[in-house]
Amino acid sequence: MTERPTVIDVDAPAAGSFEDMLRIVEEMDTPAGYKAELIRGKIVVSPWSKLRYKRVMKALRLQLEPHVPEGHDADVAPFLFRFPGFERGFGPDLHVADEAAFDDEGRHADATALSLAAELTSDSTKDVDWLDKLDTYGRIVPVYLLLDMKMQEINVFWDPSPKGYRSRTNVPFGRPVRVPAPFDFELDTSAFIIEAKAEAQGTADGNDSGPGTPDV
Repeated sequence: MTERPTVIDVDAPAAGSFEDMLRIVEEMDTPAGYKAELIRGKIVVSPWSKLRYKRVMKALRLQLEPHVPEGHDADVAPFLFRFPGFERGFGPDLHVADEAAFDDEGRHADATALSLAAELTSDSTKDVDWLDKLDTYGRIVPVYLLLDMKMQEINVFWDPSPKGYRSRTNVPFGRPVRVPAPFDFELDTSAFIIEAKAEAQGTADGNDSGPGTPDV
């Protein structure tokens, strides 16, 4: 495993349907610190968020928790959410979802349980976060928070539709931004600035994960 996402080739007969692909992901012995997702019909293994992102995710989670819809929970645990109509299976960096979705015995939850998904970009994941995940979340998930760690800004998408999100706003880290219904509160982004500087320093030192996600 490397810092960059890796496409896992699966024999067509073994892969079969979307449900078969999910089963293969479930049975994979993924190394500690890595996650397997279904992206554009292929299994992609990539590292979970960097250590220096933990503070940002914690600050985001703590601010979201008092405003989550009744019966929902904000967490950064590595759960896979399935989007069967799009043949996708994503593990957001942070999610807010109906707790009832986790009563099942399986290892992947229904994406319709999500009220919010958040992703923190790196050079290796930004293409998927900005393209495939934005397009898929935009059909189902009420709110998508995309924290661009290199640009030091947060993008808020909401009002999903069959063609994607109808509304978007973005602000630089350090300025408050409104997280719309069903949350409806002002998010303080000042705690994200330290992480953004660390990300920029990591790139300058050559420690970042390299160019964009491979074409999967």
